[in-house]
Amino acid sequence: MSDDMNTSRRALLTGGVAAAATLASSVAVANSMNPQAAPTEVKPDGRFKGKVVAVTGGNSGIGAATVRAFAMEGAQVVFGARRDELGRQVEADIRAAGGDVTWVQTDVRDPAQVERFIKAATETYGRLDVLFNNAGIFMTPNLIEDIDVANFEDMMRTNTFGVFYGMKYAIPVMKAQGGGVIVNMASVAGHRGFPNTAHYNASKHAVVGLTKAGAKLAADNIRVASISPLAVDTPMLKESFDHQGLTYEGMAGFFVTPRIMDANEMAEGVLFLASDAATAFNGMDLDATGGQLA
Repeated sequence: MSDDMNTSRRALLTGGVAAAATLASSVAVANSMNPQAAPTEVKPDGRFKGKVVAVTGGNSGIGAATVRAFAMEGAQVVFGARRDELGRQVEADIRAAGGDVTWVQTDVRDPAQVERFIKAATETYGRLDVLFNNAGIFMTPNLIEDIDVANFEDMMRTNTFGVFYGMKYAIPVMKAQGGGVIVNMASVAGHRGFPNTAHYNASKHAVVGLTKAGAKLAADNIRVASISPLAVDTPMLKESFDHQGLTYEGMAGFFVTPRIMDANEMAEGVLFLASDAATAFNGMDLDATGGQLA
């Protein structure tokens, strides 16, 4: 190690913030606090050029960010969710940026609609290389004895049954064409139990289980993985925080990485799992909690 580098490191240890700023200006440092902005242009030779991708829950939050990220990397993307007007707006915005996307209104609680959604991908683009089962809801926090039965059932139908339906109808397509990748949206709640979100915990633990079961498809050249975020800046999180009287600033200090995560960095995690760089990642859950599960 050079004398200059040793001097810089000693300055960082003894000089605090000012020294850190000086070191950062001359030495490449790790970045865990400032996520990159969403991509705005299609890459001619992107990572997913020629690939067909389907995304559920793609009209807002992590889903919309992932639809855009795949499209900017050259994929042809079919995406669906319940709210039609919002989905059409996402479609128009990405097309305006040069992305090849198709919106199909879909309610993942209904297996017939999920089957139609998968068929839309194959009929529009001829195949299905990647499925991102992202659609999900976050119900009003409550203790187990106070959770409404209808709310619990809706949570399971959306967050868990929707993932099952996506896998059920995508797997035969992928087997027939010789392979594919399925990425499921799990959560920190799929690994920990929180007393006021038992319904959400149950739904996401089930997603992790479905992902592990999917690992056995490796012989058919199909990989299945999931991703588990912590708190991500999405409309769903804001609604939940507002209901509980919480703020981003107030909660950030309780996290190992003291900030709210960004939808674009979750999208990058999904793209990694779906890419040829992740060929050994099968039946596993990617910890995207900033260290909260460590």
